[in-house]
Amino acid sequence: MRQRVIRVAVVAVLVALALLATPLALGIQTSFFADERDELERLSLAAAVHVSPQFVAGDRVELPAHERGTDVGVYDLSGRLRDGSGPRKADATTRLARGGAVTRGRGDHQIVVAVPVATGEQVIGVARASTGTLHVWHRVVLAWLGLAGTALVALITAVVVARRQARTLTAPLEVLSAKAGAVAEGDLTARAEGSAIAEIDQVARTQNTMVERLARWLEHERHFASNASHQLRTSLAGLQLGLEAAAADPDTDLRAAVGEALEQVRHLQRTVDEVLRLARTTPRDGVPTTTRPTAEVVEGVERRWHGTFAAEGRRLDFGVEPGGESLWIPDRTAEQVLDVLLDNALRHGHGTVGVTVREMGGVAAVDVSDEGSLTLDRRTVFERGATTARGGSGIGLALAREIAETAGGRLTLARSEPTAFTLLLPVTEPRQAATGP
Repeated sequence: MRQRVIRVAVVAVLVALALLATPLALGIQTSFFADERDELERLSLAAAVHVSPQFVAGDRVELPAHERGTDVGVYDLSGRLRDGSGPRKADATTRLARGGAVTRGRGDHQIVVAVPVATGEQVIGVARASTGTLHVWHRVVLAWLGLAGTALVALITAVVVARRQARTLTAPLEVLSAKAGAVAEGDLTARAEGSAIAEIDQVARTQNTMVERLARWLEHERHFASNASHQLRTSLAGLQLGLEAAAADPDTDLRAAVGEALEQVRHLQRTVDEVLRLARTTPRDGVPTTTRPTAEVVEGVERRWHGTFAAEGRRLDFGVEPGGESLWIPDRTAEQVLDVLLDNALRHGHGTVGVTVREMGGVAAVDVSDEGSLTLDRRTVFERGATTARGGSGIGLALAREIAETAGGRLTLARSEPTAFTLLLPVTEPRQAATGP
């Protein structure tokens, strides 16, 4: 592109120079020849002035001084050279001047001007001045060379300016192309920089917006994959544990075991739905979810997790303070966040785990605590990748906070030792609640 810009500029300058220089060169030629004819006419008139009435009788004429290479002579009416220099016999231009008019002509590479010499009203002779065209052409060629030199300087200047402008125009495009190539290679942090050209800046801003949206979309996809694997792992582990326990005990009530398995499958389906909803929404969307009384939600969570904690020799206590059992809360949000908190307490906590539901200032507060201590920084505990466990994913608490925020809730760290988290959820009136599957 840089070469094309230079080519266009050079062609434009060449066309402009041709359109300007051609008539100017012709004008120089015409002007120089006209000046020479005017000078010859002046010499002829000066010679005619010096011719006296006694010219006819043979008196000599005192001719004016003139340059070397210029002929000045006086002819009688018979066409014979009487004085000065020039052809011995009058040429056509000189003969025409005998009619009483100034005559100009060219011939044999000469410029000729003839002026009639008159006494009273009678023409008695002709004053003739002539010069060769060679020295005029010499002056014309010198002027043309000067004009060509000026045009060459203009062309060189145009090329220099065009190269600089081409560099100014193409450099941002080359940088933009390099950034686009980096994005194509997978570097989503590459951003196009601004320039002094509004149109290119607009393209750069559009590309940056596209890359930012692409980066957010890919990050969203990565979060979805990690969220899904994290949540499904917990649900599948509970389902597997229940089925293994039923298979190991020959006296197990198969109907009850199948019922528990179906409940786990339904919870697994709700988990998938919640993760999909999380992938499609942001904390600002405020997408409503199904709601149920806190007592029902807590009862379902207790059924799913009681056996898992018992198998690890851990105690799990659930409690609802007075007034808390009648609160209607987003059930799927509460289940998913509690699953994450209980899974963390089981893996990283110690001792008895307690879950308490209470009403606090018009919202539902669910406290999850254990007898362990949190060693993570309070400022980074909810960031993805923050973990102290070997092999931990570091996404559980971050995911739990995201799930809570999509429903208009909030998850906070109440204290680090012993560890306690508080989930705050909006309360919905029963008549506004939607019945979920």
